[in-house]
Amino acid sequence: MKKNIAIIMGGYSSEFEISIKSGNVVFKTLSNEKDLNLFKIIIKKDEWFYLDEDDNKYEINKETFQIIKNDKLISIDLVFNTIHGIPGENGEIQSYLEKIGINQTSSDSYESKITFDKNLCKKEIKKLGYKTPNSLIINKNIQYNIQEILTKLKLPIFIKPNKGGSSFGISRVEDEKNIINAINYCFNEDMNALIEEEINGREISVGVIKYKNKIISLPPTEIISHNSFFDYNAKYNGESDEITPAKISEIQEEEVRNISLDIYKKLNLKGFSRCDFILKDKTFYFLEINTNPGLTEESILPQQASAADISLKDLFRSVIDENE
Repeated sequence: MKKNIAIIMGGYSSEFEISIKSGNVVFKTLSNEKDLNLFKIIIKKDEWFYLDEDDNKYEINKETFQIIKNDKLISIDLVFNTIHGIPGENGEIQSYLEKIGINQTSSDSYESKITFDKNLCKKEIKKLGYKTPNSLIINKNIQYNIQEILTKLKLPIFIKPNKGGSSFGISRVEDEKNIINAINYCFNEDMNALIEEEINGREISVGVIKYKNKIISLPPTEIISHNSFFDYNAKYNGESDEITPAKISEIQEEEVRNISLDIYKKLNLKGFSRCDFILKDKTFYFLEINTNPGLTEESILPQQASAADISLKDLFRSVIDENE
């Protein structure tokens, strides 16, 4: 009997279009799987709907997450979560699906809530004994003092949304006079700004997946931005070099893969994850973890899977088969 798989995409954040791309790649890749019925579900703030192959829209019953099509109800067996950001990565959609008893492919609600909060996640990573850049948090509704920030952190600094991804709202600041504008830019994305000292080193990213009933780390990627940091254009418009596998020593590769595996296991993650680090003076500094990484053709996790001889189809099937 075929399984009904809802591929949810979109969301409520600036990552909407990127999520749509990821969801469409998953749909296209799995469209010939004979044991699966695939349904594209678009999640927006004001409406959730099923979009068929002719772009006809059908309502979703939010109480049961059933598709209402021609007066019939279609029940979903599993949700393939490709929403980057809110509500797919912060625990919100997970909590909803847990309450109605439908499995989904990313980490559970509690773990997603922790990892989506960069500051909270960094605290958990420190407890595991790993290094992170010095940082502090400021809130949009609480007055802050620039000089106080600069007594705690050295320039250059990064100012980024505490909750968010895909490089929206992030600035790299070298000059004190640019701090206020960068903070205000950040507040367009989130109520809390994470201000973090720059670690000047090599950016290394490592994916972790559960594949054939075993949790494995993937070959790391080194990200070399053509810009001052790995911003939106670097990430999505080709303004960076992504080298997979990263040209680091075997010892360093083993270390960063083991760290990523340890984080995945100790934080009780599920599905796909990707940890970002800065390598400086033979030490890896943890930056953040992404529990719904991009799944487009140019995304880093699929590149890493390919380097490990795992096809896109097998990568996507791995999280479906895990939930059987």
